[in-house]
Amino acid sequence: MSTHFLTVPGLASSGPMHWQTIWEEQYPHIFSRVMQDNWDWPVKTDWVTQLQKQISELTQPTILVAHSLGCITVAHWAQEHHSDLIQGALLVAPADAELSKRLNFVVGFKPIPVKPISFKTIVVASTNDIYATISRSKHFAETWGSEFINVGKKGHINAVSGLGDWTEGKEILEKLGNYKLLAEEATRS
Repeated sequence: MSTHFLTVPGLASSGPMHWQTIWEEQYPHIFSRVMQDNWDWPVKTDWVTQLQKQISELTQPTILVAHSLGCITVAHWAQEHHSDLIQGALLVAPADAELSKRLNFVVGFKPIPVKPISFKTIVVASTNDIYATISRSKHFAETWGSEFINVGKKGHINAVSGLGDWTEGKEILEKLGNYKLLAEEATRS
């Protein structure tokens, strides 16, 4: 059975130049997106409920591909729910809902869970992310039991970072399971 990927965007969702959106457009047969009712005023219970709803509808092994506040949503979901179909999660640039003054309007995301996540996870962070320090991102990885990857100065690892297709991210994603996005891409060219 092939692997499915469920993207979990953060605040304001991910626009057309964001790597999550680009990947969804490149691989529409294996990528889908969690759709929140309100992307601009995040409420933890609403976001976790919507993630659980979409996970409960899955029919094949799935890797979560989260960004920013989406990472914190996954961490909360993993404390409250479980699915045997979730095989792992790529957690990119987790937003520090506790310490970032830029996120003072989000509701219910703190405290950020500090218990290990029961499936394989990789936290990817940047040294100049405006939503979380590299030390806080490393702390999240340690408490969640995640592999930690520091990608250097890449901002919030989003569209503003100018990553486009973000091949490095695909290579990191491939570490979570037995699939080859880059190989599939080469066969389609």
